[in-house]
Amino acid sequence: MAGREVFFEFKRVGAYVRVSAIDSVTGTEVTVAGDAKAGEAMLKQTALRKLQYVLSKGSATGNR
Repeated sequence: MAGREVFFEFKRVGAYVRVSAIDSVTGTEVTVAGDAKAGEAMLKQTALRKLQYVLSKGSATGNR
């Protein structure tokens, strides 16, 4: 995602962490939940992959 900034928000909910990733260009937001023991880097990577997937689906249909 060259040339784009992605904002991450982490919220702990019991034994898991809810991570939101927001694309700075389109404002598209995705959320994933994972085990708090997985670590911030792994959760961030998972959220980023989901965001990339959602953005690629939007560009394929012309919705952005």
